[in-house]
Amino acid sequence: MSEHRRKPPQPQGGGRAAARRGQSGLPSGRRAAPRGATGSPADYGLGQELGGEERSYGGRADTRRAAQRSAGGRRRAAEPARGGRRGGPAPGRGRAAAPAQKRFIDYPRAGKYGAARWVPSWKLVSGLFIGFFGSLVAAAGIAYAMVGVPDLAKTATAQNNVFYWSDGSEMVATGGETNRQIVNLSQIPKEMQYAVISQENKTFYTDSGIDPKGIARAVFNMARGGETQGGSTITQQYVKNAMLNDQSQTISRKLKEIFVSIKVGTTISKDEIMAGYLNSAYYGRGAYGIQAAARAYFNKDAVDLNPGECAFLAAMLKGATYYDPAGATSLDPAATPEANQKRALAQMQDTLNKMVQYGHLSAADRAKYTTLPTWQNPRSNNKLSGQVGYLVDLAKAYLINNTEITADDLQKGGYSIYTTFDKKKVNELQTSITKVQKANIKPKQRPDTDTHVQFGGASVDPTTGAIKAIYGGEDATKHFTDNADQTGAQVGSTFKPFVLAAAMQWGVRDKSLGAEQAQDERTQVSPKSLYSGKNKLKIKDYDGTIWKNEKGEEWLQTNDGNESYGNPPDYQIDLREAMRESVNSAYVQLGMDVGLDKVKDAAVAAGLKTNSLAGTSFPSFSIGISDPSAIRMAGAYATFAASGQQRDPFSVTKVTSKDGTVFTHTDKPTEAFTPAVANNVTDVLRTVVDKGTGTAARLPGREVAGKTGTTDGNKSAWFIGYTPQLSTAITMFRYNDDETQKNRTFLEMYGTGGQKKIHGASFPAEIWHDYMAEALANEPAKDFPTPEPIGEVVNDVPSPTPTPTVENTPESSPTPSPTPSQTLTSPSPSPSETCRFSWQCTDTGGTDTGGTDGGVTSTPTATDTSGTGNSRGNGNGGLFGGGGG
Repeated sequence: MSEHRRKPPQPQGGGRAAARRGQSGLPSGRRAAPRGATGSPADYGLGQELGGEERSYGGRADTRRAAQRSAGGRRRAAEPARGGRRGGPAPGRGRAAAPAQKRFIDYPRAGKYGAARWVPSWKLVSGLFIGFFGSLVAAAGIAYAMVGVPDLAKTATAQNNVFYWSDGSEMVATGGETNRQIVNLSQIPKEMQYAVISQENKTFYTDSGIDPKGIARAVFNMARGGETQGGSTITQQYVKNAMLNDQSQTISRKLKEIFVSIKVGTTISKDEIMAGYLNSAYYGRGAYGIQAAARAYFNKDAVDLNPGECAFLAAMLKGATYYDPAGATSLDPAATPEANQKRALAQMQDTLNKMVQYGHLSAADRAKYTTLPTWQNPRSNNKLSGQVGYLVDLAKAYLINNTEITADDLQKGGYSIYTTFDKKKVNELQTSITKVQKANIKPKQRPDTDTHVQFGGASVDPTTGAIKAIYGGEDATKHFTDNADQTGAQVGSTFKPFVLAAAMQWGVRDKSLGAEQAQDERTQVSPKSLYSGKNKLKIKDYDGTIWKNEKGEEWLQTNDGNESYGNPPDYQIDLREAMRESVNSAYVQLGMDVGLDKVKDAAVAAGLKTNSLAGTSFPSFSIGISDPSAIRMAGAYATFAASGQQRDPFSVTKVTSKDGTVFTHTDKPTEAFTPAVANNVTDVLRTVVDKGTGTAARLPGREVAGKTGTTDGNKSAWFIGYTPQLSTAITMFRYNDDETQKNRTFLEMYGTGGQKKIHGASFPAEIWHDYMAEALANEPAKDFPTPEPIGEVVNDVPSPTPTPTVENTPESSPTPSPTPSQTLTSPSPSPSETCRFSWQCTDTGGTDTGGTDGGVTSTPTATDTSGTGNSRGNGNGGLFGGGGG
């Protein structure tokens, strides 16, 4: 054999087979250098195999494939093979390969390659389906167990509240937003039941309570953002009506409705479901339930409905906005009476035809109802018309603001509410105001002066604080602001009694002392104290400095008609006479001497609410630039009538429900003033009625105390008076009654009612007299307590001091024959000579016979900015809350 073809030397230790076994443990891929070699691969011949040995049997390709199978790729390092002829060394002799570990879920599938690994087996698919379906069944079972049948006593059966007069007779049954009366199924005609079945759910008596197709459609619509529509059974609609706390259009709420419907369908009889549905459904016109609907549309009980009327009401369930024959253009311009009548008739006829088709009505009976039934106007049977609406609102507001009964509670209803309102007195007050209004206010004859005229009034029992009567306006369904509770009309000179009470309760400050000492060193004032009645009086602060306005101009207080009272040159007048003639200058100065803070305290102590008081830091505060309500003013004067015992006005004595009594009013009087102070105020106010500005309010055989009031610009006029048994406030004003305006515009009353000027002694005093004469007709006359002497006679009028210019002043000019009745009269008043600043707008006071007054500067301007009032709540138990009734 040639040297060039000789065999390579055989490795020792086993021959060719052993060599192959040894080689199989080497890495695959490129041929490697022998273990321990340091040269490059080129140093070894191309013909050499790994380790310098001869290639394994089968050639180079077989070797490469074997290496790839064992290592998984050409470029990856080889891993020890588990066995196999070509994959590496075989396990030890006699030992089998270890089996693969089984998985609970064989996915991806073992033993499969490529896409086959990701195709689930039928076992896996079946298991997942069974598990998913089982979970749904378990979830549905839990949901079914967790939902309950609606408690209609707490939701859909919210009923009317019944309000009673003070004598226990029923005033009205109403419930705010929920007008519903529950009736038994026996009181609902069969035709009504068949009408809704024929139109809404013809399989009502055979279905399980749900409509799967309708539910799927509704869920699909909601899922894509649409509205739920159609498909609801009567059972589902009943459940939806009962779920008043959740009416959201969501999938979760729909699912809840489904489960509740299923439970209702399996636990409640079909008759109970039908009764619940007809008693909870909304028929329009604020009517919930078939009984309320029968009254709202036909003014009859549900049991008396005929088949045509039943089919008509079934149409209303589709949406009264578009089916009420009276129309609802305020909600949608398309809902005209004509269009609604056409739709209602078509729907009614369709319902009647279906009733015949399904065997619920004979063709002969159906033929009787081819036109719409005779329906009534929505307002023709409104129980809250007239004064009743104002009374109900006042009582409800009192409960909300003064008890634990909430607005939601009242809406759910079921309360018996016993009010303080005296039916006879309410009617008499309305009659008295209507009589004067019709006789004197002629808007067609005097459109410039007699339009927008409003009256308000309230009566309070001084011994209890009970509101006996109010007049809120012409009609609660037409005029929505309660003129007894809130108007924004200033009270004028009717505020002066609080100034007098403050002077007698706390006294005037010593002007010779400093501010701090003056608060403690005070002199209690007697009604005989002397003050200046001079017109355009310079008002001084307690320290003697002349009060100046924000522009630095001296404050000159005018009187009504620009008249001065008392004898010149000092014009002394006592406080009794100043009250009798309503002299502004005297009471403005008295308020400054007492301190405006004390005047405010007196008003609040008497019963006025702080938020109704305005301009408390200006001199004109003492003459009524504030705007308390008629209720609060009547209550405050009642404090004087009760010898200083203050009681907040209230309108509800007791509330009961099916659970018993839930509220009872308790009398909680407080001493606002000592009896001596209150009785002296009453004695002074008696002078006003006996021989002052309030003589029109005299009641023969009875003692009456009262006060007139007219405000700057003649924009409101008041008379407030009382006897020991009853305190009554009457107000009159003009404003543009546009409910969209936040600040109502008060208008002047010069020429209103054909009179030069409206003042408290005119129409308000006349109304007060007529009403009180009737209200007290059957009650014995009572006298006021005899007042005790009080205070000291304070002389606030300084003695005149001669000056070099005294002879040039009209006040110091000699008078040939002065008499007690002589006054200094300025030229005729101008209606425009009023207040320069809004906080100066004051009461005209005086004799209430013309002119204007209020704080003006020495150079009066025609600018009048007092024409706008406000609508602040006065806490009389009205819509804006507060502690009163």
